[in-house]
Amino acid sequence: MSTSDHSADVPAPVSFAVSVADVPDAELEAEDLDPEQIVSGEPVVSGKVLWESPDGRQVRGIWQITPGVVTDTEADELFVVVSGRATIEVEGGGTLEVGPGSACVLREGDKTTWTVHETLRKAYHISY
Repeated sequence: MSTSDHSADVPAPVSFAVSVADVPDAELEAEDLDPEQIVSGEPVVSGKVLWESPDGRQVRGIWQITPGVVTDTEADELFVVVSGRATIEVEGGGTLEVGPGSACVLREGDKTTWTVHETLRKAYHISY
């Protein structure tokens, strides 16, 4: 077996390219935001899943949030900010200033407070 062989039980991910910045807001799907997560403002969340592993443990997509302040408990995530700006405070950790081109890693269980200054759009990979 060579290192390029894949298990018959797990299909290889489909290769693709998409301009995340050019996906119109109308193509993003509204996502529920628990009112208890909203600290201030009236933030609206939307997104689009671009790929999900067959077992649902990995997800790649686009996510967007309008200005406001929200709290969250994170999954293992790597994301790159495409547009917008936010301050992410990690409880017991640092404060992250993110904007276009920022790559960010959040750990599963991190408790965060997001202050979104300008509508933020990111491309993400989450592992559960």
